Amino acid sequence: LMGVGFPTNLVESVARGVDMFDCTIPTRNGRNGGVLTRFEKLNLKNKSFARDFTPIDSTCDCYACRNYTRAYIRHLYTAGEILASRLCTWHNLHFLVNLMKEARIAIIEGEFPAFRSNFMEHFMEGQYTK
Repeated sequence: LMGVGFPTNLVESVARGVDMFDCTIPTRNGRNGGVLTRFEKLNLKNKSFARDFTPIDSTCDCYACRNYTRAYIRHLYTAGEILASRLCTWHNLHFLVNLMKEARIAIIEGEFPAFRSNFMEHFMEGQYTK
């Protein structure tokens, strides 16, 4: 499915039988400082992250989250470093790949309706759990 890339849209599309996606959202958002977490959507260019020494998402094991802080990535943006965009893009792609992995597991285990319901109810409210 072309052009669908926000997590809630992906889960709804999987529920309708779609199994392949192609979208620029993870990279476009990453280029502009936008990152997805289980708890909220952030823009790391915002000044509020200048002294935030936590990872992008404390529940994520991607390279960016294991090695860089929100403050450092914001610094990279303000310094005009391309690495900032790359780190945010890698994180967003990792986030979405893991989401689809969780959906596949739920389908295999016959639990997709519960997965979908839980995800839709709690995503970006800080209550969604794997």
